[in-house]
Amino acid sequence: MENNSEIRPFTIDIPQGELDDLRNRLARTRWGADLPDVGWSRGVPVSYLKGLAEYWRDGYDWRVYERELNKYPQFTTEIDGQNLHFLHVRSPEQDALPLIMTHGWPGSIVEFLNVIGPLTDPRAHGGDPADAFHLVIPSIPGSGFSGPTVDAGWDTNRVTRAFAELMKRLGYDRYGAQGGDTGAVISPGLGRLNPDKVVGVHANGLSAFTEVNPGEVGELTEAERARLEHLQYLHTEQSGYAMIQITRPQTLAHGLHDSPIGQLAWIVEKFKEWTDPAAELPEDAVDLDLLLSNVMLYWLTGTAGSSANSYYETAHAGAWGASERSAVPTGVAVFPMDVSIRRTVELEHTVVHWSEFGRGGHFAAMEAPDLLVGDVREFFSKLR
Repeated sequence: MENNSEIRPFTIDIPQGELDDLRNRLARTRWGADLPDVGWSRGVPVSYLKGLAEYWRDGYDWRVYERELNKYPQFTTEIDGQNLHFLHVRSPEQDALPLIMTHGWPGSIVEFLNVIGPLTDPRAHGGDPADAFHLVIPSIPGSGFSGPTVDAGWDTNRVTRAFAELMKRLGYDRYGAQGGDTGAVISPGLGRLNPDKVVGVHANGLSAFTEVNPGEVGELTEAERARLEHLQYLHTEQSGYAMIQITRPQTLAHGLHDSPIGQLAWIVEKFKEWTDPAAELPEDAVDLDLLLSNVMLYWLTGTAGSSANSYYETAHAGAWGASERSAVPTGVAVFPMDVSIRRTVELEHTVVHWSEFGRGGHFAAMEAPDLLVGDVREFFSKLR
């Protein structure tokens, strides 16, 4: 898998011309029309998106978040012919446990900005220094500064192999893995690939590909039956985006790559649908500037198509399906909007830790960083 194994320092430095171009495009948006009184039932309302776009154009400052990201050591390396970008934030505690944290779609490394400090330096954040981690936070190939991909075939299994090589290249032969969404597929995959190196896997939003037996539905808790019902809703009412990305990502890419409003709407819809149900609007669940910084990583890197293409690759490779049961100790954090059901998850994972939370949502590191940090610390404290 090794090609050029050099690890090169990386600094984000977006040319001003690209930011000016974005502002000009936003100012020249050709707006459609809403139907009256339909709200969010058919997607993102024009009235809401207009206000968000105006703030993106005139209120949001990318340079603030460029500096914020650049506070952390970043690097690139080539693995399996693909440029791979990652944050590598070492703890001041020398005996910290290495931990690779993986985002999903439509997330990015921005998701983790509020957990990096507490996880790497608990001493400075009111925690126990024994719970410290050295963090490796890669951008998935095809996303952010690890994109676009230069060849076909980057399904989650290939990404998993690349991340295993990354940890090897960094000299880590004993580490943990954490992730949500796509990261909740890749992180357990690392455990299956290297069970002798991965001491534990922690995932939020982890669901099994094995379905609940109809005869067992009555044995589920009330909360689990609600999750099962929500899963059916995800498979029908909310599956449109996934089917497009699984089948025709390139056609979608033309619109998202050319129109920042298209890219914004495609992502913000998911932040409306997947965040804490107690939040009326996406910015009630996550910091609005963080949300826009996440969108910026797709826009500025031109990765709308290649990130969507990962759905195509994974589905057509048959990589979404029931897996052999992993023997690696697994911790699961369940937030509102997650569809994790313990009896099916245990068919594919050795679950030794299970937590359920009453606030937060699919983007846990952004929505409830305190809860996620606490759960990650607690889970790995038994495995160090």
